[in-house]
Amino acid sequence: MKKVAFLFPGQGSQSVGMGQDFYEAFDSVKQLYHQADDILGYSLTDLMLNGPNDELTKTENAQPALLLNSIAIFNLLKDEGIKPSMVAGHSLGEYSALYAAGSLSFEDAIQLVHKRGKYMEKAVPTGQGTMAAVLGVDSEIIDEVTEEVTNQGDTVNVANYNCPGQIVISGTVAGVEKASEKLKERGAKRVLPLNVSGPFHSELMKPASEDFKEELKQVNIKKAEVPVYANVTASAVQDSNDIETLLVKQLYSPVQFTQTIENMLEAEVDAFVEIGNGKVLSGLVKKVHRRAKIFTLNEVEALEGFKSWLKEE
Repeated sequence: MKKVAFLFPGQGSQSVGMGQDFYEAFDSVKQLYHQADDILGYSLTDLMLNGPNDELTKTENAQPALLLNSIAIFNLLKDEGIKPSMVAGHSLGEYSALYAAGSLSFEDAIQLVHKRGKYMEKAVPTGQGTMAAVLGVDSEIIDEVTEEVTNQGDTVNVANYNCPGQIVISGTVAGVEKASEKLKERGAKRVLPLNVSGPFHSELMKPASEDFKEELKQVNIKKAEVPVYANVTASAVQDSNDIETLLVKQLYSPVQFTQTIENMLEAEVDAFVEIGNGKVLSGLVKKVHRRAKIFTLNEVEALEGFKSWLKEE
């Protein structure tokens, strides 16, 4: 039996038209999209398929959109008896991973990420915080620079350890700008502003985590059926209480994606399968391990290729 790890993308992977070929090809996908509309009380489907892009990019919309797209594709595999050996998600993608592990119901997951988005928006209104990807400089230098800028009064933290040579910083607009300049001076090859509406995974999200903690208490989080590699620790978790604690911390802690992939490789995974829009995580996995086997399930045709590989001896 082949050992596969399912990976689920996070914010920034959204785009207008996402999931359209799955929506048109499968009735089950169409039904799930319309179920999401009913749960949320507005047409997320229309926003995903038709835009406008600035509305889709808002945290409270992008988060449920990405989750819905990933879960719809995952369900197509599940319906054919295809199950992962382990799962992980990048930031918001952790909720799709928890659904795939049987820890969260669809109804709870989509409502949680919608509320999570609203709390994040409330903690730092759009335009006040931002993020940037820093390329080609050691993590120790980034740690030093972010600490220095924060101590001078403009908050900026490391948000994502994405892959060797790519680390994301997050904070106030001024903090990220100042840190970006200093990092260029200290040898960063490039610093790229990200298409996000807030300073995710920074200490500025602590107020959001307090609100969100109360929401999580209302939800039935079950023991995960397969190991879920948590963003905060990069370690496998299955206990429901541990999952709840880590989801609160995840809002203001860095995403340990590089270490997650390394730990999954140590668990002797045969292939990584990115399920959802875009191919961001597939690119990051390649940078962690050049020869890793990767499938990117972002269109119907790719689904068939993965199923064929699974059947091979």
